[in-house]
Amino acid sequence: MRLKDKIAIVTGAASGFGRGIAERFAAEGARVVVADINEDGAKAVAAAIGGGAVAVACDVARRADVEAMVAAAERLGGLDIVVNNAGATHRNGPMLDVTEEMFDRIFAVNVKSVFLAARASIPVMQTRGGGVIINTASTAGLRPRPGLTWYNASKGAVITATKSMAVELAPMKIRVNCLCPVAGETAMLADFMGTDTPEMRAKFVASIPLGRLSTPRDIANAALFLASDEADFLTGVALEVDGGRCI
Repeated sequence: MRLKDKIAIVTGAASGFGRGIAERFAAEGARVVVADINEDGAKAVAAAIGGGAVAVACDVARRADVEAMVAAAERLGGLDIVVNNAGATHRNGPMLDVTEEMFDRIFAVNVKSVFLAARASIPVMQTRGGGVIINTASTAGLRPRPGLTWYNASKGAVITATKSMAVELAPMKIRVNCLCPVAGETAMLADFMGTDTPEMRAKFVASIPLGRLSTPRDIANAALFLASDEADFLTGVALEVDGGRCI
């Protein structure tokens, strides 16, 4: 039980990587706030987890929603771990085809959310004597490719923010790391590829030395390690969970 008695928030937890992380944390003893803009999905995941998991409807780009999410954790007794996992992307294609509205939404969900979560959660973590923040970035922020330019830029911002936060929050005993997954079997995969065909999937897989896409289990295991005491000397790390994609 590597997270026994810990209280964690996982955003984007109704499906994909977020659901995998929430389930893994709960299996390791954490009480989990399952946060997602899809309230019904969050409730279903929390019910499946059981053990005191709580569902919260949350648009991570809205301050009031994020503050309510943190308040839900406080009602459980405090807050030890925040996983900023919720994400948005545009469809793979020319960067000039992305609308201003879509650009704003991507940066609100992928970057502003980290800012809002930090403002709401850090004071609560300080009362616990420290904590852990994990941001879901992407291999796209490390080795960007054409077609997802503005998504890539948002994830690059997450990586830079993670490293700066890590240094600033270290005296408070708050560790900050990020995960850099390669494309996986999630709802966003079709947008990443542009066209979901066997040929396009084969092209994506061919770029990964270990020969497959990522899974929620891969990302959940990495998040568990970073959240656990086993990683208590790791901060500011951008962990590539990518089957060798960034080499």
